[in-house]
Amino acid sequence: MSKLEDLVERVDRLVLRHQELKRTSALIEQQLVAVTSERDSLRSRLAAARARIDALLERLPADGSPRREGPP
Repeated sequence: MSKLEDLVERVDRLVLRHQELKRTSALIEQQLVAVTSERDSLRSRLAAARARIDALLERLPADGSPRREGPP
């Protein structure tokens, strides 16, 4: 093959590789958006769970003895 044909073949391979990389990059970007959304959702759920636990802890007696509710 001539040098020009070799160069054309290399350029064609580079163009194909570039297209593959662009597709891969787009897929990774989509995955990043999905994972970021999932992370944000999990953080929100964690914060809500912590708030519920804190509210339950507030209801516990400070001295460790069981609370008596109602008449003795």
